[in-house]
Amino acid sequence: MDTNQWLVVGLGNPGPDYASNRHNVGQMVLAELADRASASFRSHKANAMVAEGRTGIEGPRLVLAKPNSFMNLSGGPVAGLVRFFKIPAEQLIVVHDELDIPFDSVRLKRGGGHGGHNGLRDIISAIGTPDFLRVRVGIGRPPGRQPAADFVLRDFASAEREVLPNLLTDAADAVELLAREGLTAAQQRFHGPA
Repeated sequence: MDTNQWLVVGLGNPGPDYASNRHNVGQMVLAELADRASASFRSHKANAMVAEGRTGIEGPRLVLAKPNSFMNLSGGPVAGLVRFFKIPAEQLIVVHDELDIPFDSVRLKRGGGHGGHNGLRDIISAIGTPDFLRVRVGIGRPPGRQPAADFVLRDFASAEREVLPNLLTDAADAVELLAREGLTAAQQRFHGPA
């Protein structure tokens, strides 16, 4: 086991129809991380697209993974990658959209429940533990009476798209800081005063 290697999974749905949806913000963050590492995604036998790189010249090695499955079936690919790369749950970082956090905010935690997020539910079931790190990218609650399921499968609104690059940068920074300095340091930077 390499204690300087991390598996970073960005949740979303496959295909161009979903690429700009709020539900795919985890995969958008992985694209940002791959750009920073000058890494290209390639097909992996665990039913995922994988890119490998480092955070800085001598920083931790990141295995960036985007499951090819739909969000609700993310567990199989994640479990396959955990086994293939021999990554313990403590070194798994899942980047996902979060309705209960305001848009343009990033929060980090280890463990906990799935909070109704079907991608997290499937990962917890497949790997047998909830004790992995999460980078929770705030997308806010739907307006009015719009069902949450419809809201997450819609593209970001035009006003949100103006701010989105900054949000993706913050979330990518959070992943890198988690891998380099740990959860406490990352939380201190991104959780600001309550």
